[in-house]
Amino acid sequence: MNILGISAFYHDSAACLVRDGIIVTAAQEERFTRKKHDSAFPVNAVNFCLEDSSLTVNDLDIVAYYDKPFLTFERILETYLTYAPKGIASFIMALPLWIKKKLWMKEVIKKELNYDGKIIFPEHHESHAASAFFPSPFQEAAFLTMDGVGEWTTASYGIGKDNKIEILSEIKFPHSLGLLYSAFTYYTGFKVNSGEYKVMGLAPYGKPKYKEIILKELIDLKEDGSFRMNMDYFNYCAGLTMTNGKFDKLFGGPPRKPESKLTQREMDLARSVQEVTEEAVLRIGRHIQKETGQKNLCLAGGVSLNCVANGKLLREGVYENIWIQPAAGDAGAAQGAALFAWYQYLGNERKADGKTDSVKGSYLGPRFSNSYIANYLKKNKFPFTELRDVELPEKIADLIADEKVIGWFQGRMEFGPRALGARSIIGDARSSKMQEIMNLKIKFRESFRPFAPSVIRERVSDYFDIDRESPYMLLVAPVREEIRREMTEEEKELFGLDKLHVVRSTIPAITHIDYSARIQTVDGEHNPVYYNTIKKFDEKHGCAVIINTSFNVRGEPIVCTPEDAYICFMRTNMDYLIMENCLLDKKDQKSLEKDTDWQKEFELD
Repeated sequence: MNILGISAFYHDSAACLVRDGIIVTAAQEERFTRKKHDSAFPVNAVNFCLEDSSLTVNDLDIVAYYDKPFLTFERILETYLTYAPKGIASFIMALPLWIKKKLWMKEVIKKELNYDGKIIFPEHHESHAASAFFPSPFQEAAFLTMDGVGEWTTASYGIGKDNKIEILSEIKFPHSLGLLYSAFTYYTGFKVNSGEYKVMGLAPYGKPKYKEIILKELIDLKEDGSFRMNMDYFNYCAGLTMTNGKFDKLFGGPPRKPESKLTQREMDLARSVQEVTEEAVLRIGRHIQKETGQKNLCLAGGVSLNCVANGKLLREGVYENIWIQPAAGDAGAAQGAALFAWYQYLGNERKADGKTDSVKGSYLGPRFSNSYIANYLKKNKFPFTELRDVELPEKIADLIADEKVIGWFQGRMEFGPRALGARSIIGDARSSKMQEIMNLKIKFRESFRPFAPSVIRERVSDYFDIDRESPYMLLVAPVREEIRREMTEEEKELFGLDKLHVVRSTIPAITHIDYSARIQTVDGEHNPVYYNTIKKFDEKHGCAVIINTSFNVRGEPIVCTPEDAYICFMRTNMDYLIMENCLLDKKDQKSLEKDTDWQKEFELD
């Protein structure tokens, strides 16, 4: 039986194919259209899922859409009536798309796919919960879903057991931890639904001087993690912005203008809302355990991408195990909808072994053969060297040791927001200058943004205070004391971004200023080429950790095809590009013609 899951029309549209309960393929629409966070109906992602499995639309038994549009429209209508006539501008902006498309989703799906079969609509947070529990390693577990809003719900928890999920409690709009965080994303000058991870990365540079104000004025956070927000300070119910003038007055000025200089104020705001979020997640986590008695917890929803909060919840020790959906946002809800159809709707049996999840390392996207890549390079007369399988790990390990920055393109593309060693840019974590080089000359992004380490799974505890794997880069843990460098008194007095240049450990390029790191553990089963390369780097150069950042530049989705990868390689200061076995040296390539439209696009992000 073939089930297609779809998410669309809000942000991060995606498609996922589940065959007889097995996740076969999944991809976000943005990777094909090259439009970041593309919300359009995922035609290209659907076509990939079908073509990769040699299927046609006629082979589909069920299409599962990830929410109930009528419930969402009900919320929009009731919210407008509550605030009318104040919200007329935002309501008028939203109405045409609802009247033309969103209310008639069944017809849209039939038309877009030329499909005339069964279509089901699980609720938004059911899709999130299904994406968290059903692929997890657990036969029984609690689940927690948190995001901005889906229909009426902004957070939910419940129990998953065997082939069923049951939501036990919910928090409703407009009270939303995700929207609180997005309000501060907007206020600190970043894009909502895109820049939240920048706020998380900025937080360690600040002090939580506004934390008490947030807890006193903006959110009434109860001991059990439930909360209510003071809507006097927010504009997202009725206006076109997240915050209002009263919010500005509370925090001493208007929102930061995008692309203007970051000040200590933004850093302190980021730290404050991050700490409030962590406290909320910890309280909710404790309450769920108390109510359900479960030893395992599964997480999904956009707030679950806050890997700092996830790490603290794990270290709290309330749960023995935590599993986080690698595509925790709306893209992953396409996967959840398809699994919901297979297990909950159809009632099929589910068996978990307690150890292994079923998302296949999240390597679920397109892959390109070595012959395809070699033919593409030859056809375009791009010079390259073809490495044998046995020599590739050592060659790349030596290039990393020589402080070269390498575009890495291997196997199936990752599903979700993180690059996990399929579409990555890699470098030497021991280099004190690598973070700044890669941020400014490769990624064209803010210098404060931290990089993540990839570490071979069996060596993770040698470098970080964590006793388990973190394959999806969704847990933050401290760097071990033994490899830290003690700061001088002068260095301790530094403020703001001046802290960036202080060497804090023997792997400074991935050590954040609070001695933390967002860890990806790599195993030989799901990504053997990547694993063998890091292992060879350890054997020859004495370090089992490398830098791993996503293969893209600022404002662009992660690369999908060899063509995408080559263009990105040539438009940055990367030194080498390895695509399957084909190695390209930048020095051998002819420069691309100057593309002013491309430059403008990234400067404006």
